[in-house]
Amino acid sequence: MRVLETVEGPADLKKLTDQQLTDLATEIRDVLVETVTRTGGHLGPNLGMVEITLAMHRVFDSPRDRLLFDIGHQAYVHKLVTGRAKEFGTLRQQGGLSGYPSQAESEHDVIENCHASTALSYADGLAKAYRVRGEDRHVVAVIGDGALTGGMAWEALNNIAAAKDLNLVIIVNDNGRSYSPTVGGLATHLTSLRTNPRYEKVLDLIKKNLGRTPYVGPPMYEVLHGVKKGLKDMLAPQGMFEDLGLKYVGPVDGHDRHALEDALRSAKAFGGPVIVHAVTKKGFGYAAAEQDEEDNLHQIRPVNKPRGWTDVFSDELVKIGHRRPDVVAITAAMLHPTGLAPFAEEFPDRIFDVGIAEQHAVTSAAGLALGGLHPVVGLYSTFLNRAFDQLLLDVALHKCGVTFVLDRAGVTGDDGPTHNGIYDMSLANLVPGLRLAAPRDGKRVQELLNEAIEIDDGPTALRYAKGEVFPDIEAIDRVGQIDVLHRSGKDVLLVGIGSMAATAMDVAQRLDAHGFGVTVVDPRWVKPVDPQLVELAKDFELVATIEDNGRAGGCGTTIAQALRDAGVETPFRDFGVPQEFLEHAKRAAVLQAIGLTGQEVAREITEQLTQRVAALSEPDTAGDRPGT
Repeated sequence: MRVLETVEGPADLKKLTDQQLTDLATEIRDVLVETVTRTGGHLGPNLGMVEITLAMHRVFDSPRDRLLFDIGHQAYVHKLVTGRAKEFGTLRQQGGLSGYPSQAESEHDVIENCHASTALSYADGLAKAYRVRGEDRHVVAVIGDGALTGGMAWEALNNIAAAKDLNLVIIVNDNGRSYSPTVGGLATHLTSLRTNPRYEKVLDLIKKNLGRTPYVGPPMYEVLHGVKKGLKDMLAPQGMFEDLGLKYVGPVDGHDRHALEDALRSAKAFGGPVIVHAVTKKGFGYAAAEQDEEDNLHQIRPVNKPRGWTDVFSDELVKIGHRRPDVVAITAAMLHPTGLAPFAEEFPDRIFDVGIAEQHAVTSAAGLALGGLHPVVGLYSTFLNRAFDQLLLDVALHKCGVTFVLDRAGVTGDDGPTHNGIYDMSLANLVPGLRLAAPRDGKRVQELLNEAIEIDDGPTALRYAKGEVFPDIEAIDRVGQIDVLHRSGKDVLLVGIGSMAATAMDVAQRLDAHGFGVTVVDPRWVKPVDPQLVELAKDFELVATIEDNGRAGGCGTTIAQALRDAGVETPFRDFGVPQEFLEHAKRAAVLQAIGLTGQEVAREITEQLTQRVAALSEPDTAGDRPGT
């Protein structure tokens, strides 16, 4: 029997022998590789988290002690040792385990975060809550995989440092630097000494007593303190953490379970916030991941991946870069995923990677625009949420010519509610002066990107879906800036937004088969609403919009408002994503579940048209009523 099969919860880890724990680590890595290469997901980060996770669960008592993961995609090993090993093969599959911590899955999962740099703020509040309630419980937050590049993490550290009595341990999973691990008996002794509460009391006592001796006391204390700090600086590069006032332990070899357990026990006994610095290697134990130069197999990518929306954008931006020397690009630690890597290779002096710091990225882009450049900010749609204030007041208010390229817009599927890009159009509709384009296919990505970059008197945004790019749908006519894709009559004006234009064409074919006349249009630029769309709407029996954005505040809402403002009384129906958190599944399965498919939309429109026809054909019998 494999060791992993005997582990039904964290308590079982404390019963294992040293050899069993070593075998377990190997088994876990085998399971990670076998599963994630099949289901997709984050492989490299979790291969590097094996020993840290085992040590955490052996030293602390989850779920009484609360373990938080930042970023949440580092929690696969945690899932395996908290009773979910038998289900692990369902990772990221519909009805299976989430790719992130999930409260619905386990009492050991606290926060369902995937947006980075948040766990320390959760931990700060949680530890303070236990202190106020008088509960002797520890909070442990693991932060790594770039999350410390986010400003929110440092805001949290600033507050944590001021709270000296919190039972809070922060594990910095440092897989981005190659600090030499501190080894040997002296280093272990100093670590134990620094985290002993009596050590701090002795220092305070020395400072107080020496301070009473004029001229000699304060200088002598500073000499002693300097010697202590000098030794620590020589043996462990704690740097800014202790300058913030946080107790520091490390660096520790993050793949040495014994050293990790020793460090965590010392931190647990300290009685205040402690940072344990663990140096790990992303992809550790799997040669293919360790040798992957791009990102240590951070996320498994399909072999022979078909050409996607991101690829079209990537190639076109390089062409624009050759033509426009003022175009620069910004990424928030997403150089490859957002397609900016080829631009970086071609123009290394015109690319800026700011780390996981979307707020800074957006305001820095405003500065670049004010300085005479045209920045292109490449983000996942879901991460624009984090920088709305900067978009609104730092970019739009100042009429800065910044182009936002929002990848993974709409329903993305496998990664669950935190990754669906179903808010960007609602947010964009709130921003004065911002122009928003939603291309329906690869050719329109090229066209609209070029059009957006020609606009320098305010922000523009281009949003497109995840995955394989759709076949081009050519227009049969154009009205204003609006592409007419299909025309068979004037019963229904069907407005297909972005990638949902293909769905609108499917709906049109189904309605045609039922004898209804349909015109399908693609606005291309969905904000502001083209006045020609308002004029078109006057001639139809029904106007319907289809978008893969949330219905609240989306394009349907905006178009309906434009029709009302113009006094157009044509009945209106909007189809979009309900305002709820969607469970993880393939994009097609999610769209099916929420009724955003050609078949379902055609059925609902048919019912509405049929009811309208029936209502109009009813005889007016008002004159036959008594008293009339």
